[in-house]
Amino acid sequence: MKIIVIGANGAVGKTAVDALAPRHEIIKVGRNSGDIQADIEDIDSIRAMYRQVGKVDAVVSAVGHGHFGAVDAMTSEQFMKGINHKVLPQVNLVLEGFDYINDGGSFTLTSGVLNRDPIPGGSCAAAANGALDGFVLGAAVDMPRGIRINCVSPEVLEVSREKYDGFFRGHVHVSNEAVGLAYSKAVEGCLTGRIFIVD
Repeated sequence: MKIIVIGANGAVGKTAVDALAPRHEIIKVGRNSGDIQADIEDIDSIRAMYRQVGKVDAVVSAVGHGHFGAVDAMTSEQFMKGINHKVLPQVNLVLEGFDYINDGGSFTLTSGVLNRDPIPGGSCAAAANGALDGFVLGAAVDMPRGIRINCVSPEVLEVSREKYDGFFRGHVHVSNEAVGLAYSKAVEGCLTGRIFIVD
């Protein structure tokens, strides 16, 4: 298969690349790195990426960030960071991708743990994750031409333990291999409308 992986050089994106690259052609996409550079927060950049790559069998998105902070001190602008930087870019990858995804292809998005296992200061991320999970569940029933859509929802990666030290007290840290297997199942399997939880 010909597969676009967006965020391929990030900690989570690398798990998808490592899991899929031995069997497939991977086009790595990043804001400042990869085979192609694209800013998926910019709809025109998404369109240019698809035009450059052409037809593909799968699109994997492993990107997104939001605001962390106490809900009683959060502004609406800060809350919207999760929508504008995590939800809309991934949704737009799907909406703009139909003309480029082959029959029977797939989209795989990435959410996260915080909408099912919250932490202090994580309400923005929780809302973004929940929105992505809900989009995948709802969109799956409308997908044309046998196209599938799924979401991978991982706990914090073991390799990211130091980066998030002190924020995820008591949370299990998952291996790259476990997260990679979820992307493999989403892309290479037969299921659709699923949230593949890795914890």
